[in-house]
Amino acid sequence: MYLGIDLGTSSIKCLLIDDNQKTVATSSHDFTISTPKSGWAEQDPSFWINGLSKCLNVLNKNVDFKKILSISFSGQMHGATCLNQEGKIIRPSILWNDTRSFKECESMMDSNPDIMDITGNLAMPGFTAPKIAWMREHEPEAFKAIDKVLLPKDYLRFYLSNEFFTDMSDASGTYWLNVGERNWSKKLLDLCDLTEDNMPQLCEGTSQTGVVSKKIAETYGFDYACKIIGGAGDNAAGAIGLGLISEGEGSISLGTSGVIFTPTSKFKKNYHDATHSFCHCIPNTWHLMTVMLSCTSNINWFTETFKIKLEDLFTHFEKKFQSKLDNCPFYLPYLTGERTPINDPFIRGSFTNIGLQTKLDDMSYSLIEGIAFGMFDNYLSLEKANQNLDTLYVIGGGSQNDKWLEMIATLIQKKLTITEDSSSMAAFGAARIALIGNNNSNLNEVISKPPIVKTISPNFDKYEILSKRFQLWKKIYETNKPLAPSLS
Repeated sequence: MYLGIDLGTSSIKCLLIDDNQKTVATSSHDFTISTPKSGWAEQDPSFWINGLSKCLNVLNKNVDFKKILSISFSGQMHGATCLNQEGKIIRPSILWNDTRSFKECESMMDSNPDIMDITGNLAMPGFTAPKIAWMREHEPEAFKAIDKVLLPKDYLRFYLSNEFFTDMSDASGTYWLNVGERNWSKKLLDLCDLTEDNMPQLCEGTSQTGVVSKKIAETYGFDYACKIIGGAGDNAAGAIGLGLISEGEGSISLGTSGVIFTPTSKFKKNYHDATHSFCHCIPNTWHLMTVMLSCTSNINWFTETFKIKLEDLFTHFEKKFQSKLDNCPFYLPYLTGERTPINDPFIRGSFTNIGLQTKLDDMSYSLIEGIAFGMFDNYLSLEKANQNLDTLYVIGGGSQNDKWLEMIATLIQKKLTITEDSSSMAAFGAARIALIGNNNSNLNEVISKPPIVKTISPNFDKYEILSKRFQLWKKIYETNKPLAPSLS
């Protein structure tokens, strides 16, 4: 058996597969994010260890861990997880959706404009390097104590094996990697007063990075020879789960964040529109990715704030989507700022055009529409760098609502494909990576597409009205943009 560990932002999931890539068992555990200030997002890494332990203990009741041959990971990207020389956590991990380091980003790019071509990306507050530069300025004692900077999933690797490694896909999001050459960049590390000694070793996602430690083997019952395989950032892992390793295919992930992902055979760039150019987790392959910081987190906020059930929210949305959409308000889904395509850490969410006639069903519709517009904005940015995107799969919790997917399909004018286990694709991808790495498998023999459940087609009757509303939505952001810094 092969174990995939998917460390998300709000939960951790473990998934076991057998040699035929059939799911044997799963377990999950939820945890919370800390937001000490507006635009900040932190997490105590002990939550991850505690969650992993709970998941493994659940699996242990029904599975013989001696039969687990290898373990790999999928993980939330970018989180600055800092360890001292004793391997102890220095401070809570600063997460991917934290925007406090915008000034450090500006400074990096202003003083070194060529770094965008090294990384293939704009410097963004979500990346790891600006977070460390912020620590150097605002928490100098914590910065001086840094011995290693790990990404979240790689802290789990350290816990399981006492080894310091990261794969190419996750390393691409640090802003310390030369993405085209797939190695650490001294120039970029110098910007943060760090060296390669402060970094984990680099590996391809399917490479072995050690075995479980004696302590872990005895605690959970693993075999002492159980291998630890590199793994991937969450979206690259999801792509492996979907079988996305070739150009022309892509995925839309509707989770806490919204992501569009497509593999490329070469290192392509469009950093002008905040499109990410990263390494894939397999050798000699890269990928383009756009990121909408707040996707289903908008839905979580809305249902909690307005005390509405999720099913009622979507009932309101679906009913309104069938109507003329007259006088519906507009929603900007920027609860924590935004990456693609605007790279704006100051902008926040807002409803516009609310009147006395506005009801909860109107706002429910506008919420989902606003997220769909954000994903469409992402798609337009990706298309500028890679126009041969023919097949799009949808994964994540948001893949469960057909009408929402119909709206997105209508905007991008492409069919969307839903597969089995679409909401667990990252964990399955991690397990598949563990299998590949353990057996040194040929990728084309192992990586197949999961069975298709359904295909969602565009609603051509809605295209004109949605296009007009999208253009107005864009103007609302442009109007709000100059005010946003003074409002934050």
